[in-house]
Amino acid sequence: MPMKKRAFLVLFALSLTTLSGCAALQSLLNGAFKKPTLKFKTARLANASLSDATVDLVYELDNPNSLGLKLASVDYAFFVEGKQLVAGKPKEGLNLKSNGKSQIVFPANVKFADVAPVVTTFLDKDVAAFKAQGSLGIQTPLGVLKFPLEKEGTFPVPKIPQVQFQAPRITNVTLSGATVEFPLAITNRNAFPLPVAGITGALKVAGANVGNLSTGNLGMLDGSGTKQVTLPLTINFASAASAAMALRSGGNAQVSLTGNLTSDAQSVPLNLSQLVNFTK
Repeated sequence: MPMKKRAFLVLFALSLTTLSGCAALQSLLNGAFKKPTLKFKTARLANASLSDATVDLVYELDNPNSLGLKLASVDYAFFVEGKQLVAGKPKEGLNLKSNGKSQIVFPANVKFADVAPVVTTFLDKDVAAFKAQGSLGIQTPLGVLKFPLEKEGTFPVPKIPQVQFQAPRITNVTLSGATVEFPLAITNRNAFPLPVAGITGALKVAGANVGNLSTGNLGMLDGSGTKQVTLPLTINFASAASAAMALRSGGNAQVSLTGNLTSDAQSVPLNLSQLVNFTK
């Protein structure tokens, strides 16, 4: 048999053996490898204020194999109230646990002014609708497996804190005026922390303008927590005659505060009016 023909037959036989081996290996992999599952877990708020919030969409990948996997590709779009917003995504190459579950988080910063022309109208809602769409690619021994990311749902809209007067205390009364301490209770109606940069406004007692109050920066309000702040104010009776009788005698008087509450970069109007009991 000529040498060239013999070499060709040997190469042909080796090729058949190699192909047969690859097919056997692929068949073995197909039988041994179990396909992971991906499911949506929750939509949660992080770093929320009255101007914006980070909405985290959390997925969970369950890998039943003893081999760790990696995130190969992400194609992701995020919509709030029908408007597409810029969304972050996990980095490619992210390691995913073997024989266990891994959380995969898709964060999106939602600026409320981009969603609604009037932010206070948006803040009056209990929840906002979102839609996520795209796909996730997971690198496996069988190649890249694609998982859809289609999901629609809602997330809670931050609520404006509740502000209430407590009983004011008259610390000093003279013929010309009085010094009064006005306690405020600021309650966070959200389960998550909320920053409050301050409360400012014009104060009236018994219908008379008596001055302005300002809390300064109140920092972070704990979720479902209440912060107390006491603001002293010296009231001149000459410019607030209708308030003079209430303050001299003590007892009840109508107190109102008209101003703003600021959280991060967003100010919302504050109109507070209460019948309170002045104490000495």
